[in-house]
Amino acid sequence: METVWDVIIIGGGPAGLTAGIYTARHGLKTILLEGSQIGGRAYEAHWIENYPGFPDGIDGHTLMELFKRQASKFGVEYLRETVIGLSDMGEIKMVSTRNGYHQAKAIIIATGVQRKQLSVPGEEKLKGRGVSYCAICDGPFFKDKTVAVIGSGHEAIEDALHLADTARKVYAIPGLKGYVKIQTLDEIKRNPKIQIIEATEITGIKGDEYVTGITIKGTIESELSVDGVFILLEHVSTNIILNDAGITLDNGGCIIVDKQQQTNLSGIFAAGDCTCSSWQVVTATGEGGKAGLATLRYVKGLK
Repeated sequence: METVWDVIIIGGGPAGLTAGIYTARHGLKTILLEGSQIGGRAYEAHWIENYPGFPDGIDGHTLMELFKRQASKFGVEYLRETVIGLSDMGEIKMVSTRNGYHQAKAIIIATGVQRKQLSVPGEEKLKGRGVSYCAICDGPFFKDKTVAVIGSGHEAIEDALHLADTARKVYAIPGLKGYVKIQTLDEIKRNPKIQIIEATEITGIKGDEYVTGITIKGTIESELSVDGVFILLEHVSTNIILNDAGITLDNGGCIIVDKQQQTNLSGIFAAGDCTCSSWQVVTATGEGGKAGLATLRYVKGLK
């Protein structure tokens, strides 16, 4: 007879682990599926200064190991499997993976958002050491320093303005196609701290221990001295899987949820970066807690 879990959590970042702490602690049989690293993008964070309870800061690896240990303590089980499909069959939900399938009474989607990378020399080596994918998260580390913001969309424009509040200088580099036409584009053109460099592409990120510069190529190749590089390209999402399941997304591919983290499908919840409500560990954990409690109420209601 196939095991029917009370809840399947898809994604092992801060939201998924927190949801598991809540569901397992209250007695729900909980399994967490993660195709790569437990801890998500937070696991890679070089240093986190704004998570409550750690006034001196903590590295992402250590913080996520504490999350995992706490979830394990309450009985969350883990499987390293990549999800390839979801099906809502009423009171039973099915999650398909590359290894088979799992059934549950409820699902919590906490897949996060995988940023598209530049895939240039130096990017992988210097992640968390000057290379960042979140200005809100890491901007305070670059007060009175020089940074580059790579990207042409709304988020890149907003983050260039955000960084200009504290950085000494911001290079805004949209790439060969240029910026999308939105209202706030005029604001970065007027900001004296922001220098837009158009018709160029990034060919490399320089630095040994930390970022020291970038190479750009337009009509000629040149190098800029910077202390940080913020890469804000479009998201790589799980839209195809979610659309096939009938889950409603907004125009940006974010999962739409209500105040209880419920999607448009009964018994399927979502939390964390996949809802695009914020890009912070603390807000992801908050949503994970809400989703866990809402799932508890839902499953108990079935009984």
